[in-house]
Amino acid sequence: MKIALYTYLILAGLELGHLKGFAQIQQPTENGFKIKGFHLDLRIQVMRMPVLKQFALKLSKNGINTLVMEWEASYPYEKHTVISGSHAYSRAEIKSFIAYCDTLNIDVIPLQQSFGHVEYILKHYRYRAIREDEKDYSQVNPIREEECKALFTDLYKDLIKTHHSKYVHIGGDETYLLGHGEESKKKVAAVGKGRLYGDYIKMICELVVGLGKTPVLWADIALHYPEALKGLPKQTIFVDWNYGWDLNRFGDHDQLVKSGFEIWGSPAIRSANDNYFLVDWNKHLENIRSFIPQAKQLGYKGIVMTSWSTSGIYNNIFESGSDLVGMHAIRRVYPISGFNLLIDGYFKALNTDQPLNVDSLVTQYSQEKYGFNKAQSRLFWNALKRTPAEVNQGKVSQPNLTIANLLDSALQSAKELKSLKPSWNKKEYKHYVLLSDIRIYYLVCIKIENEMNASNYTINQIKSLRQELQVLRPEKLDKRFSKLNKHLLFQDEIALENNLRNMRFKQLKAKLGYKN
Repeated sequence: MKIALYTYLILAGLELGHLKGFAQIQQPTENGFKIKGFHLDLRIQVMRMPVLKQFALKLSKNGINTLVMEWEASYPYEKHTVISGSHAYSRAEIKSFIAYCDTLNIDVIPLQQSFGHVEYILKHYRYRAIREDEKDYSQVNPIREEECKALFTDLYKDLIKTHHSKYVHIGGDETYLLGHGEESKKKVAAVGKGRLYGDYIKMICELVVGLGKTPVLWADIALHYPEALKGLPKQTIFVDWNYGWDLNRFGDHDQLVKSGFEIWGSPAIRSANDNYFLVDWNKHLENIRSFIPQAKQLGYKGIVMTSWSTSGIYNNIFESGSDLVGMHAIRRVYPISGFNLLIDGYFKALNTDQPLNVDSLVTQYSQEKYGFNKAQSRLFWNALKRTPAEVNQGKVSQPNLTIANLLDSALQSAKELKSLKPSWNKKEYKHYVLLSDIRIYYLVCIKIENEMNASNYTINQIKSLRQELQVLRPEKLDKRFSKLNKHLLFQDEIALENNLRNMRFKQLKAKLGYKN
């Protein structure tokens, strides 16, 4: 095992060089979806503006007419400037981008979270009074309705100045702290969590309607608490995000379908459990294959592909008991530059009346983009989708598999990917190779960490583990990552990505006493 690993690392230059819970079917929308959308998550990995425009052009050429922009701190707020981050665009850039999208017939919908996933707002003590919790800044306190209404009125009015879409996406998903605070607990005891959620969301939806816009929100919490649907403005639109699970995962899906509200669907090309070290290519293509036809059969009026750069859960760094000085996204995913295969699969699925044939898609894509023959295409696809298991606390997610098995699998995939020589689009192909090498690097670290956690581990093993660790050269991976993504991301963001990806390695290095 060790010899094979070392041989591979040297050659690689890493060292030394189906569908359940089907609800009542509505009539399909004539000619497919009226909304053919794509969602961009700029919570981290803020795209440089020229690349953002190029991406919009690509979407337009492939039939996309809607772009949901989760700007978060990349938006240049006026009254609430403190919210804007270091990579916030200028207002001129935002207006120029939307004007450019107008020429492409793409409607740009702003997504402004208004309940959960608002760490980027609440981390600033200006907004301390509306936090649901003093340690977890993810959610506003829905009891502080007037203060929240004032804040989000400002933010939505600001967005409306630069966006002219008829829609405003208010977020509303994954309110993990619902009923958590003392004030919220009292209301929950009186009327229940569904009313707590529903009353607040009703206020936000009515705020948006009052500004002359149509509110759009994620459907997961309303599915869990169907009483939250009552009293919402009739023009409210729900987005049913489904990344490959039963329709009833969040609640009684049939109640949403029968509610009378317009519904859009959302699959994903980047989501949990994707991270730096794992991409489940087959899961995402199967999600596209199954959910898009299902959404059509359910009568959904739109489909919006999500692409999450992070889960939106953060590791907070406190300088003292309650003084926050920094946040890091816990789950970070490889940049969108490496996911053109999945994006193309989405385009293909939207432009056909038949469910996507995944194997045919990959074959066609690899033939057209890289010049592979059928045998090479099969090798490419098998290498990508092989053993997409994760490791958590030393345990492999798939039964009967060990970390050594995963490492062997990753080595085989990397070997096969490197054996293929694309005739063109060589830079794009390098993303797959880099992803495979990053996975090997990670699994070697996991293997060493796992041995150190064994009950029979002793100080006598340090030397051999140190030798295994010395084989790795993460700076080489960092250099390749930087080169492939420098057009897409800002330099300090690339540096942060590299730093966070290497944290486990650095900790092992320090613990084993390995020095350069």
